Amino acid sequence: MPGCRSKRRNTNDPEKLMIAAQAMILAAGRGERMRPLTDHCPKPLLEVRGKPLMAYHVEALGRNGYRDIVVNTAWLGQQIEQRFASHQPLRERDSPSSEIPRIRFSHEGLDFGGALETAGGIARALPLLDEVFWVVGGDVYAPEFEFSRAALEHFRSSGKLAHLVLVPNPPHNPKGDFGLRPDGLALNLSQQRYTYSTIGLYRQQLFASLPVGNPHGLKAPLAPLLRAAMDNEQVTAEIYTGHWTDVGTPERLAQLNKT
Repeated sequence: MPGCRSKRRNTNDPEKLMIAAQAMILAAGRGERMRPLTDHCPKPLLEVRGKPLMAYHVEALGRNGYRDIVVNTAWLGQQIEQRFASHQPLRERDSPSSEIPRIRFSHEGLDFGGALETAGGIARALPLLDEVFWVVGGDVYAPEFEFSRAALEHFRSSGKLAHLVLVPNPPHNPKGDFGLRPDGLALNLSQQRYTYSTIGLYRQQLFASLPVGNPHGLKAPLAPLLRAAMDNEQVTAEIYTGHWTDVGTPERLAQLNKT
């Protein structure tokens, strides 16, 4: 997934000119805790209220004017591409009222035999991404979240390396992940911590320790990069109180489909 910031450029796809994407959906995970549901269906395609989980993010990004996005895949990734590739009639099937962004795929499974973890996957996709960009997990349900362009531009002007969307701790993560100072700085160490929603804004520089494009498929987690940046006061955060669910178990999925 190569890139050139915000300028239009030619790609291997003769049908369209792509721009550097300002959003990435993470969809490469195996979904072990969701088995047996994920044995034959990737978690981002599991349906909540008649629609694939990932479709909620694709729609929200489209509503906010993002025309090109990146999706990484590994486990059963071909199913995700078949469902969401731009040539598929997604607008008619899943989202009749939204303008659907064009999607480029970073197929970690095809290229390296499996997922590269979060930071490794983002590094692999960096050449297709803008200097700053949204990241969201394809397996969380947050139907009210809007990927504000104003928030992206504010983050761009801040010079920080990341801005995280935190949520109140759910029962399955009672201790939380990160703290938050009154001035908006995220904290690596804190007595009061919140849960990282998997939604955030990122600057390419955060991933400078990894090779651009991750050509050798290095596996790398995201948390160590974030914690190091927090210790240097380079990460901000906010608390989001809208509807949010980490759809991590069959029971949570069933509960969502009951309400």
